[in-house]
Amino acid sequence: MAQEYVTRDDLKAQFDIPTDDTSRDALLDRAIKAASRGIDRATGRRFWLDEAPTTRTYRLPGRIACEADGDVLLVDDIGATNGLVVETGSGSSFTAFTGYETTPDNALADGIPVTGLLRVNGSWGTSTARVRVTARFGWPAVPDDVAEACLIQASRLVKRKDSPEGVMGSAEWGVVRLSRRDPDVWNLIEPYLLPGFG
Repeated sequence: MAQEYVTRDDLKAQFDIPTDDTSRDALLDRAIKAASRGIDRATGRRFWLDEAPTTRTYRLPGRIACEADGDVLLVDDIGATNGLVVETGSGSSFTAFTGYETTPDNALADGIPVTGLLRVNGSWGTSTARVRVTARFGWPAVPDDVAEACLIQASRLVKRKDSPEGVMGSAEWGVVRLSRRDPDVWNLIEPYLLPGFG
C-alpha cells in the first residue's frame, strides 16, 4: 500500500493551521497524496518500504551491467535484506542461489537502497534465464530531501485553488503565471531520478 512522504500535521504547520482544526483535512490529504505520487512518477521510484517481502522476476537482457569483478543484475530498489531470496531458472523451475553480493556496498547502512546483485567473478546466465527476487522493495526510509520536496509541492497544490489556470493575481505585482515545475522541488528530487526519467 502506497505511503505518503509527509503527514497532515506537517502540512498544517506550513499554513499555521491548528492540528485540531479538521475543516481542511480532506484538501490537505489530497494534496499530500498527489505530491507523493507525483514524486514517484517523476523519479521512477518510490521511497516507502514494502511491509513484507514480495516477489519480482527479471529477464536478463538490458538488466546486466558488466563490472571488473562480475556481472551486476540491476534490480528495483531493495530497502531491507531480511527475507531476501534470489533464485535462478526459467518457466516454473527455479533454484535458490546464494553466490551474489548486494550493491552498492554498504547501501542500507548509508540509508540508500540496494540496486544491484553482483555475481562475483561470474555471469547470471544466458539471455533466456530469469532471476526471481523476493525482497522488501522500496527505500529504507524517506530521504529528507524527498520529504521536503513533498511538503513544498503539497503546499503549492493547496494554494492552487486560489490560482485557477495557473495564474495568481496581486495588487502589487499584477497577474503572475505560475511555473509548471517548482525549481526547488526539482532540485531536491533530481539526485534521486532513475536514468531515463525526468
